[in-house]
Amino acid sequence: MKKNIYKGLASLAVILGILLLWDMLKPQEEVDFSADIKPIINTNCIGCHGGVKKNGGLGLLFEEEAFADTKSGKPAIIRGDASGSELIKRLLEHDPELRMPYENPKLSKEKIDLFTRWIDQGAKWGEHWAYSLPEKVELPAIRQEAGFAPEDQSAFIKNGIDNFVYVRLESEQLLPNNPAEKNVIARRLALDLTGLPPAQNMLDDFNKGEISYETMVDSLLSKKTYGEKWASWWLDMARYSDSKGYEKDQGRSIYPYRDWVIKALNQDMPYDQFTIEQLAGDLLSEPSEDQLIATAFHRNTMNNDEGGTDDEEYRVAAVIDRVNTTFDVWQSTTIGCVQCHGHPYDPFKQEEYYKIMAFFNNSRDEDIPSEGPVLKFYTPEQTLQVDKVNNWISNYGVLETAEAYKNFLMYTEPVYNAHVLQDFKNGAYDNHAAAVLWDDGSCKLEDMTTQGGTTLYLKYSSGKNGTTMTFRKNNAQGEILSRLKIDKTKGSVIRKVPFKKVDEKFDLYIETKNGNVAKEVNLVNLYWLTLLDDIPGEGKNGYQDIDQTLMDILNARTPTVPIMVENPNYMKRSTQVFERGNWLVKTDTVQPTTPEALNAWNEDWPNNRLGLSKWLVSKDNPLTARTLVNRVWLQFFGRGIVSTVEDIGSQSEPPSHPALLDWLSLRLMHEHNWSIKALIKDIVMSGTYRQSSESSPELHQKDPENELYARGPRQRLSAEQIRDQALAISGLLSSKMYGPGVMPPQPDGVWQTVYSGEKWIESKGEDRYRRAIYTYLKRTSPYPSFLTFDAVSREVCTIRRTVTNTPLQALVTLNDPVYLEASYTLAQSMQTSEDVEGSIAFGYEKATYSKITPTQLKALKELYQISFDEFKNNTDSSEPFFHLKKKPSAHLAALTIVANAIMNLDEFLTKA
Repeated sequence: MKKNIYKGLASLAVILGILLLWDMLKPQEEVDFSADIKPIINTNCIGCHGGVKKNGGLGLLFEEEAFADTKSGKPAIIRGDASGSELIKRLLEHDPELRMPYENPKLSKEKIDLFTRWIDQGAKWGEHWAYSLPEKVELPAIRQEAGFAPEDQSAFIKNGIDNFVYVRLESEQLLPNNPAEKNVIARRLALDLTGLPPAQNMLDDFNKGEISYETMVDSLLSKKTYGEKWASWWLDMARYSDSKGYEKDQGRSIYPYRDWVIKALNQDMPYDQFTIEQLAGDLLSEPSEDQLIATAFHRNTMNNDEGGTDDEEYRVAAVIDRVNTTFDVWQSTTIGCVQCHGHPYDPFKQEEYYKIMAFFNNSRDEDIPSEGPVLKFYTPEQTLQVDKVNNWISNYGVLETAEAYKNFLMYTEPVYNAHVLQDFKNGAYDNHAAAVLWDDGSCKLEDMTTQGGTTLYLKYSSGKNGTTMTFRKNNAQGEILSRLKIDKTKGSVIRKVPFKKVDEKFDLYIETKNGNVAKEVNLVNLYWLTLLDDIPGEGKNGYQDIDQTLMDILNARTPTVPIMVENPNYMKRSTQVFERGNWLVKTDTVQPTTPEALNAWNEDWPNNRLGLSKWLVSKDNPLTARTLVNRVWLQFFGRGIVSTVEDIGSQSEPPSHPALLDWLSLRLMHEHNWSIKALIKDIVMSGTYRQSSESSPELHQKDPENELYARGPRQRLSAEQIRDQALAISGLLSSKMYGPGVMPPQPDGVWQTVYSGEKWIESKGEDRYRRAIYTYLKRTSPYPSFLTFDAVSREVCTIRRTVTNTPLQALVTLNDPVYLEASYTLAQSMQTSEDVEGSIAFGYEKATYSKITPTQLKALKELYQISFDEFKNNTDSSEPFFHLKKKPSAHLAALTIVANAIMNLDEFLTKA
């Protein structure tokens, strides 16, 4: 017996020994740097050993720094030798003065073990997941026995999106919701695609089965209202506004850009083209008017017209804003951190920021009140005159001259603006984009290049007659290059005078004389000047007519829009690194280059904004497609696949469904050829999107943010949608598109315009009822009801709006004139029923696209009766509420109160 026991114990010992040996010798699971180590570094180490600080000479942001010698003379991390690595010794240290992280709790045993295993495995420095993209992502297979009956499975699995979502739900032991009711999904879909509730005939056809869900999707995507809805999303990022911002915040005529966005979205312009035209439309070969308008994307930067400000300071501020906005919009990268120092978390160095800035630093805009360069919009008659001049110059001149005049007539560039003038005597730059000169006044333009031009064009104004303006070479004793007599003008004028040819660089000395006026009296306000070749064909029949036509066109007052135009080579700016981000302290000169950590540069691309835009939409760039997919997904579900939609860097939240994000990104680029509509259709056709949004306490507790998508989206509508929906269901909404911003009713006294006569003049006729996208937006005083519902001032790029829920919102929908008028008009349509209950039920269904419940009907009927009694017994009670020429009946007034209450219900304000 004992012998058998000993044998058993021996066998057990052998088995345990084998298991122990296997545990010691078995291959350990490889530690992933990006998933396991980088998050620990970012949370615990980077504050002292990152892009800003490198305590002890150790930096943990870049691979070369992490394995370099520290101040001790040896590296802190020795690949393959954790026990010999100072990093591990410091993590295990008991002395709090030596232990890392310093003055913070000791890392857990599990985290130290991860570091140890990582170093022993060779300390491979992985790449952040967002900086690479697989060539292909396979759809995950769905197991039939996974808790789904075949018929249930087909009800949910509609396309590839659902495969990824279901597999994740299965891993969490969850099942998706049932499909939403037809009326619910129809309303949800229409609001998501067009920003408006569905047309009644479309809803009826869908409910009867006469049109399929896909047909409804295609129909909504084809409507012009689609572009109007989705433009709001883009204009937030583009920081579009009808005013310039800063203290003066004067009006800006840039609405053609807003209209361009709407049209481009409706045309389903491929996203790569959409990108290139906005960032570099002016650099395309023979750009069209629309492509020039598109570049206003980066002219939405603020412009500071306040007296005493430095134009160069705010020009630089605009360029910095363009860098930050470009990477925010297209790369989900917080590149703005790198303006002052290396990025503390992501692999971007400070010098790289200014290499990116060099792409944007060579544009012609210079923070002047005129906002030049501006594209001119000529009338048909003026366009014929412009063509006549251009044809003449093309016929009689060389190609370069023809191109120069074509551009000059289109956007009056390039010119030397007045703020570049220096060395004023009896004169000054007056901070309003004009050099002011008195009698015996002078100033100088240094390092002027004429490019062989022999005709001087200048823009000026004058309030006096008899002034002589002389242009000399280098100084007051220099050779006279041009001279003209100036008399009193009506406003500013553009004029041309002959100019002596100068081939080399020189200083242009400008002087004014007028012995008939007192000293210190403004003789001339000079705004800009430039040199071009003279119009060719002198002596030919018709030359004088062409010359006069040219000047008439240049002096014509036309509508304009600010655009991007690149400096010619002779005006090209250099870009230098700013020490600690200070624009006044410049160090090394840099050339336009993209960050090393991202996709490679193609040498065939031009080294300018056009090349940069091509780099952004290269299919080798993993960030652009991911960013677009993530943000479009956000519009439908209220959260991104990566919830930190502003940032998918190393500090971002991990994707909830990483393979789905990659699959959609690859599909967008390769199968859909950058079609946003195709991406949107994929999402709304999925069973994931079509689910009921109803939740249970258990599901809400397990997944409060709906990260797993076990239910459909439910979220409050945007400010624009709420207003548009109120006007739409009441029948007031205008379908008029495009044009200058309109001014619907808003409370008196909201605008306090100090520097101009600009006023909020309430729009009349159908302009009063146009979609919210056309409402005039003043940065320092945005439309109040929009602000209350979380719209933004658009002073800076906004990736997503913060969604709030405050009592102020109810005060808007209960009291704002727009909602009161919409309620009154809805109430008028509710009078069709013979009884009050029928009227209320009709109004509820018209507003919410759902049948009213008995409980809701009872509550609203009680509200009606209380209101009716009040209006019947107190005839004056409706006067301050309705502001109507004709006082409504007590019945109509009470129905209006009910309609207003319906417009305040969750069912109306929420997409369910």
